[in-house]
Amino acid sequence: MKFVRFIMKNAALASVPKHIEHFSKFSPSPLSMKQFLDFGSINACEKTSFVFLRQELPVRLSNIMKEINLLPNRLLTTPSVQMVQSWYIQSLMEILEFLDKNPDNFKVLGEFVDALVTIRNRHNDVVPTMAQGIIEYKETFPQDPVTNQNIQYFLDRFYMSRISIRMLINQHTLIFDGTLNPVHPNIIGSIDPHCEIADVVQDAFHSAKMLCDQYYLRSPDLILQEMCSKKKKKNLPMSIVYVPSHLYHMLFELFKNAMRATIETHDNSNTLPPIQVMVSLGDEDMSIKVSDKGGGVPFRRIENLFSYMFSTAPAPQIGERTRPPLAGFGYGLPISRLYAQYFQGDLQLYSMEGHGTDAVIYLKALSTDSIERLPVYNKTTLKNYKVSQEADDWCIPSKEPLDLSIYKVPK
Repeated sequence: MKFVRFIMKNAALASVPKHIEHFSKFSPSPLSMKQFLDFGSINACEKTSFVFLRQELPVRLSNIMKEINLLPNRLLTTPSVQMVQSWYIQSLMEILEFLDKNPDNFKVLGEFVDALVTIRNRHNDVVPTMAQGIIEYKETFPQDPVTNQNIQYFLDRFYMSRISIRMLINQHTLIFDGTLNPVHPNIIGSIDPHCEIADVVQDAFHSAKMLCDQYYLRSPDLILQEMCSKKKKKNLPMSIVYVPSHLYHMLFELFKNAMRATIETHDNSNTLPPIQVMVSLGDEDMSIKVSDKGGGVPFRRIENLFSYMFSTAPAPQIGERTRPPLAGFGYGLPISRLYAQYFQGDLQLYSMEGHGTDAVIYLKALSTDSIERLPVYNKTTLKNYKVSQEADDWCIPSKEPLDLSIYKVPK
């Protein structure tokens, strides 16, 4: 019996490239926040969700798995990246088992929920494991700008794909696992139809403050202000349809950075300037500005803050639970920006060196405008991985001041 299972498993593994090739020819189907909400609250049908996901998840997995194979061989062969690749292959195989199963069978639907939970748990450490692969690559091989650019392009798309896959899995498992969230009974899966921004700001701030107090033994205060252009909502708490955990992730990262910068800049002062948060709701955008007086960042370094290839902190070990999430990998800001961009928003930094930094999160105010931003594998994708370094058509200034004495005319 074991031998039969072994043969079947190897046969399934051999067919994986064929399945990836097939499903990668389809484009993912982006959903709007309103579609997520309407489906979960009004027309919640487990059978419909099952039929959609058993097709959509292989499409999203296969699209990004095609891109993994476009990475430099030196990176692909690192143990960590190979491990991530094996997780994706195993998850794809497990979902494909449900392609021909009967959606009217309640046992099948239950098994599908269990399979999704297993897949989600398997992929919990994808971000730090892939980060470890980048570290292994950087320690072994010399760096070049073109490869770094390709890796940056891939990781943005890879992590965005991961966010979207987890979103689909969370919605299905949270809605159809047969339990109700006793703390937040009105939440649809992971979406809050009335996500109060100020509450998430306070939660994220106090979590960051607790970490800051533990490390520095002090922390700056928070000043929170709300502005609303809509007359009907001026006296009501500001809320939008959103995923509280996504917003919390972004704000927690911004508060950690702002607190560290504030304390290190005002190390010799008895008082710390507060961190100011302005929340503004307009007809199209919900904007959240986090302002600190932490000395700012030089303009030339701003882009590096969103790069996966740059990190100023020592890299933590995977599974090390004593550190804040992602500390040391330098992935906090780039992944926070992806969370903002996932539903057509953004995260931008405006810094004044010598003063401080404003970080602004832009979200869509309307659930109909909040549509998933998903990577798709096509010819344009291939071109982006084949970028070569060409001569710049602008003069590149030297990092050292020009020594004009060499041009002096001898007397």
